[in-house]
Amino acid sequence: MSEIIVSIRDLVKSYGTQRVLHGVSFDLYRGKTNVIIGPSGSGKSVLMRQLIRLEEPDSGAILFDGQDIAKVEGRALSMLRRRFGMVFQHSALFDFMNVFENVAFPLREHTTLSRGEIRDRVEERLDSLGILEAAKKMPAELSGGMQRRVAVARALILETELVVYDEPTTGLDPLTTQTVDELILEAAAKFGVTSVVISHDMASVFRIADQITVLNFGHVEASAPPESLMEVVSDEVRSFILASGIDPRSITKIRKN
Repeated sequence: MSEIIVSIRDLVKSYGTQRVLHGVSFDLYRGKTNVIIGPSGSGKSVLMRQLIRLEEPDSGAILFDGQDIAKVEGRALSMLRRRFGMVFQHSALFDFMNVFENVAFPLREHTTLSRGEIRDRVEERLDSLGILEAAKKMPAELSGGMQRRVAVARALILETELVVYDEPTTGLDPLTTQTVDELILEAAAKFGVTSVVISHDMASVFRIADQITVLNFGHVEASAPPESLMEVVSDEVRSFILASGIDPRSITKIRKN
């Protein structure tokens, strides 16, 4: 397995008297597609919010290249967040901005680049993802797959090292889902980013994952490569995976370019 980029250790998070994460520990690997799965209510979304520091854990550590995210504040936190990108469920594009302006937005907010420098960087990123011709279109004019592609361009525009995808295939038809799966691997291959994918889509999970972490009621049940996952999970989690209607052994893995 490759180098660890993020090490999560003994992470605990509660809301009032309800504990959601119970000492969660696992690693994310640099340049790989790290997928997090689990039943509804298992703590995936809460874990994601800790990982990108939208919230602080009650205890434990999230070590990003050895630096504990939970202890960073102020300007240092702002600089650290620039190393993360986020692709939200349903893309979350600004519907009043065209594609170019959506992708340029983080540069205008977080850098002092000139107008020309912003134009050049945005056009380069759009071109590299095959959507330069859509630069002047509004989000409502795009297909679901194209919207996800724009969201990825926006997430990568700040020279991001790690991109978190929150249920990226939700609401998409099977063909568009496969296109988005290919896009996640394409972004990793072209830009060298580490991917963290939160997903319920088991076919997608086993097509793209290098490493799968299973959360179950706030505990890490297993963290393993897809080819060995079914051998190390409980009967309950195995049933959860098979209830999706797919057998992981029948899934053809998508190869990175």
